[in-house]
Amino acid sequence: MSKKLTVMVSSTVYGVEELLDRVYSLLTAFGYEVWMSHKGTVPVSSNETAFESCLKAVEKCDLFLGIITPQYGSGVNGPDLSITHKEMKKAIELNKPRWFLAHDHVVFARKLLNDLWFADDDENARDENDKRVKGPFVGVEGRAKLKLSRKASSISDIRVIQMYEDATMENLPLDDRQGNWVQKFDRDDDANLFVVAQFSRYQDVEERLTEHLKDVNAVAGAVGARHE
Repeated sequence: MSKKLTVMVSSTVYGVEELLDRVYSLLTAFGYEVWMSHKGTVPVSSNETAFESCLKAVEKCDLFLGIITPQYGSGVNGPDLSITHKEMKKAIELNKPRWFLAHDHVVFARKLLNDLWFADDDENARDENDKRVKGPFVGVEGRAKLKLSRKASSISDIRVIQMYEDATMENLPLDDRQGNWVQKFDRDDDANLFVVAQFSRYQDVEERLTEHLKDVNAVAGAVGARHE
């Protein structure tokens, strides 16, 4: 490959500005072209909305790095998803070579809600074999019953948990989940370590991308042949 590999970094900005600055510096130092809204490097057009430009960048990038923070992000209109959430879903839909980081607050909030049960409904918490059943706040439908305080400081929106579950592909059987590794981080140093470990060997990433494209083309060819 003659051109630089392009990495699209998708993240909310509030509260993680220093982390994003560091990730940008690391990736550019490793030799990548980095598209990041925080840095103003996402290609834009006067004929597109900001949202359209972001999704087009996801389509055109070679690699995708999603950072799930406690902030859900902008572009939310009522029940609609945020721009960052849609970017991540688009990367998964397109099967982009992708990496995800998730803040510990998001991971902990999900685990806490999954473990909660109504105090007066303990008899329904276990099945006939005395095994714990799925709680009332598990999944998108279960969490739809809940609403955060306006002053919530742990996470800004319940839907950050949905972002995490989209990245881990919770809706699929375990054997069908590919590209679903999500690395938890608490401190910026933890996130930086992951970026260094995954992206510092540029040539290895380039080779993996080539193999990925071969696999995608093979799958597309097989699907096309079945429909002829």
